Amino acid sequence: MAGPTSVLFVCTQNAIRSPMAEAILKHVAGSRIFVDSVGVRPDETEPDPFAVAALKEIGIDLSRHRPKGFDDLDDDNFDLVISLSPEAQHRAVEMTRTTACDLEFWNTLDPTVVEGNREARMAAFRQV
Repeated sequence: MAGPTSVLFVCTQNAIRSPMAEAILKHVAGSRIFVDSVGVRPDETEPDPFAVAALKEIGIDLSRHRPKGFDDLDDDNFDLVISLSPEAQHRAVEMTRTTACDLEFWNTLDPTVVEGNREARMAAFRQV
């Protein structure tokens, strides 16, 4: 069975979870799979420094990521849409209602809710 040729990751702000997932899949799959990510309410800030640091540990550069929303997509035809937060799941269901694609919900911890010292916070971002 062949895997998807295009994957969209969706989270709440497209600042941590979905860009991390996008970057990791791009790193693993290269150009074999088209990968993108969006947020329900995109955060217009710079990439989260903890997310950048966590991916840097495994050789992936996230520093150039800029959050985007559904309206920023050039194309909304994907083989697989993976939502990473409950809010994103609701929006992804709406988006895929009229398309022939698979939809999966991977409820993923928002690492920004973890408090503590730098190492405790980094551990939460590594878990993502």
